[in-house]
Amino acid sequence: MKTTQRIALISGGNRGLGYQTALELAPKNTLVIIGARDAEKGAVAAEDLRAKGYAADSVVVDVADPSTHEAAFDWIKSRYGRLDILINNAGVWKESATSSSFGSRDATPSTLSMEVLRETFETNFFGTVALTQRLLPLIRKSPAGRIVNVSSIMGSLTLHSDPSSPIYGYNVFGYDTSKAALNSFTIHLAHELRGTSIKVNSAHPGWVKTDMGGGGADLEVSEGGKTSALLALLPSDGPTGGFFHLGQSLPW
Repeated sequence: MKTTQRIALISGGNRGLGYQTALELAPKNTLVIIGARDAEKGAVAAEDLRAKGYAADSVVVDVADPSTHEAAFDWIKSRYGRLDILINNAGVWKESATSSSFGSRDATPSTLSMEVLRETFETNFFGTVALTQRLLPLIRKSPAGRIVNVSSIMGSLTLHSDPSSPIYGYNVFGYDTSKAALNSFTIHLAHELRGTSIKVNSAHPGWVKTDMGGGGADLEVSEGGKTSALLALLPSDGPTGGFFHLGQSLPW
């Protein structure tokens, strides 16, 4: 299928922050591919976008299942031939199932189970890196490729080590360290791709009222996709290898 629109894949795009990012991108000359673990849910989200008058498609992507990466690569290659934007939005916060509050005993470095830690990293880091590696050949075919890793301010080592920072008391070991590792991937991949037209950045969406963020968050869901969309649509003179929230740099 030939199109002059940008082609964007959003992992975990069928709901929450991913779907809001799709709503931000779709009006801006972008065909959005909803990546979802459940084929039916992905198809429903894509149909919702088409009902709003936008170009949309869907494909099965389970970040933690490499077989879906291969199938998604084949499908995007045969259908569109390239990928302009990859938004690594899918993520998990496993400690939320065992912790009633930030920094509770179940989430501390000395007590967190290896099972929860490994499961968190499998999606938030290893799976995200694997998906990016597999799709990078398609991104290289874009005249202006963009990779956005949806991170969190909770991954900032600088802020976690500063007693005066707003997140100093909010420690969730598995989630936080997985996002710090994802930020490291952003830095290293951006360095590898320096001199190309591909830009790689980390996005902090804000504390958003999603299933993961909870009802006490300070941003509505409608605001949650703005940072990812801004980084996905960066001009040629835009930054790469950075960590941002609504255009403002954040410390690593």
